[in-house]
Amino acid sequence: MISDPARRLLLFAACIALIAARDDASATSSRQAAPVAHVADQSIRVGTPDGYGTLPLYADRSIDAAQTDVTRVFIIVHGTLRNADKYFATGQQVLAAAGASGKDSMVVAPQFLTTRDLRAFSMPQHTLAWTEAGWKEGAPARRPAPVSSFAALDALLQHFDNAQRYPHLTSVTLIGHSAGAQIVQRYAVAGRAEDALARDGIHVRYVVANPSSYLYFDDERPASQGVFEHVDTQACPRAVEWKYGMLDTPAYVAAQDSALIEARYAKRDVVYLLGMDDVDPRTHFIDRSCAAMAQGPFRLARGLAYFDYLKSRYPAGLNQRVVEVPGVGHDAQRMLTSGCGMAALFDQPMPSSCPVGRGQP
Repeated sequence: MISDPARRLLLFAACIALIAARDDASATSSRQAAPVAHVADQSIRVGTPDGYGTLPLYADRSIDAAQTDVTRVFIIVHGTLRNADKYFATGQQVLAAAGASGKDSMVVAPQFLTTRDLRAFSMPQHTLAWTEAGWKEGAPARRPAPVSSFAALDALLQHFDNAQRYPHLTSVTLIGHSAGAQIVQRYAVAGRAEDALARDGIHVRYVVANPSSYLYFDDERPASQGVFEHVDTQACPRAVEWKYGMLDTPAYVAAQDSALIEARYAKRDVVYLLGMDDVDPRTHFIDRSCAAMAQGPFRLARGLAYFDYLKSRYPAGLNQRVVEVPGVGHDAQRMLTSGCGMAALFDQPMPSSCPVGRGQP
């Protein structure tokens, strides 16, 4: 039997742990809500039936000028802090590490701002802004018009589908790490721009690196390795709602047939790039909601389980692969400039140290 002093000590320790957890959550929320340190110096126009706005971006060449020597474009999406400048720098490091293979490449880093960012920098009224969470999941912008962040990515991809401006372009790779990987994975499911680029001979690839969660197509969730069971939607209804599931999707997604977009997704060229050391269940803004926890305890487990889930749904028709990066945790720069990351980005032979799982038999 536990003595009264011991019981009081345990209660005190539990209270301290609860306070620490609340402080961590408060600090995380504060960092996400704080205005960005820098706003990108270029932009593109995003026009939709719902209105228009401009999307800021960084690029290593003028976004408005013809680039006749560019054969590859890498679009790299920032994480939850909207720090596109740092992700742009990572993209530049990728091209530098590629040597001659990077000479004919272009790197672009869009920036999904919030209304707080607009106020902090006195941005023009036509600058698009979302909520801290909304841009990650295709939600409509708050200002100046309800433009989905997916529609913004459509416009960015369509910008490069221009034979006069980019006559030798053969591929566009959309890269996301962490929160950026969340939007890239959902956009790979629902995005509309790829078909037009494919018809014009431009291959589109999606690189999804270390996201907190994935979009599932039914109520099956991992119970153990390779085993999936129905999630308890009474205890956690959010688990099957967007962005974790296909219920209550945003207007951009709801306008499409869910069965068709899932089948299309299975055929798209998607690489899941997972850090083998990204196993801390309480680090780097990881989603610990019940909906995310139903997908696994930490990012590596969630990524491997999701790929098993897709293979179970498409045993002979999954045009995707998972690549594990040894010795790397939740670090965009190390992930993308690793031998595994560079091979995935530049279609090079994959090093033997990088475990690869494929969707095709």
